[in-house]
Amino acid sequence: MSKTTKAPKDPEGRMALADHLRELRNRLVKSVLAIIVITIVAAFYQRDLVHFLTQPLPKCLPDGHPPAGVKHCAEISTIGLTTPFTIALKVSLTAGVVGATPIWLYQLWKFVAPGLHRHEKRYSLSFLVLGTPLFLAGVVLAYLVMPATSEMLLSFSGDDIKAIVPVETYLDLITRMVLVFGLGFELPLFLVMLNLIGILSGKRLMGWWRGFVMGITVFAAFATPSTDPLSMLALAAPIWVLYFLAAGIALLNDKRKAARNPDALLDDEQASEVDLTVDAIEDSEAVQAPAPVTAARRDQIDDIT
Repeated sequence: MSKTTKAPKDPEGRMALADHLRELRNRLVKSVLAIIVITIVAAFYQRDLVHFLTQPLPKCLPDGHPPAGVKHCAEISTIGLTTPFTIALKVSLTAGVVGATPIWLYQLWKFVAPGLHRHEKRYSLSFLVLGTPLFLAGVVLAYLVMPATSEMLLSFSGDDIKAIVPVETYLDLITRMVLVFGLGFELPLFLVMLNLIGILSGKRLMGWWRGFVMGITVFAAFATPSTDPLSMLALAAPIWVLYFLAAGIALLNDKRKAARNPDALLDDEQASEVDLTVDAIEDSEAVQAPAPVTAARRDQIDDIT
């Protein structure tokens, strides 16, 4: 029996729609498996993770008073028989998503990389080197602003009211903030990726800066689970800076492309420049007329034919 051979890969990365869907499925499966494996490992340390995540919440002292330097405090409680299991599952899954960041970012890039040219694929390592720290920077920022966010939310209650916070409600808040901040910090990296594959130009990114600033602000307002302006600004301000940094990188990349190929940044509707200069024509050599055919030459030709 003859073995089936795989179809040769297109050097330009072109694939049929079925191949694209199959490739997307494979990349998603690998990413989900990585998240599941790390989630299972994190499940053994879920108590330590819960303790770590509840540290930003200002807890009341045994006498019911807030700790030093804090005006408001809260007591953490658990309600329901199945709540501890739900908490352990959510915390472990969040740790799995965060811990598997390099893997699912790598799978995302490998799905896009076949459409790039050879000289652009060298950015794969840079994508991972920058993507993972950016996501983790958003996670750290969410954790750092959580104490101020918690105290601000607790300040809406009166001084004579004792706040009792269900642990599942608080963990839902902080895990959502961690994921939203981490994904929000990836936006500039995705803009650079779109520029590398030729979808967005640096000039267009800079021309849309007002819309992007407004969009980032609206995203931060809706994405942050808490309603305080501190969390919104803590998420929006760094993304503004990263957006302009990404636009600058895109402009430099477009300049490099234009130096190598002036028609690389043209739209499909734009015509490339045509060189209409006329080169000077050199003097032509004189062509001698053939010698006349004599009667003897004609008889010789007739004899040959």
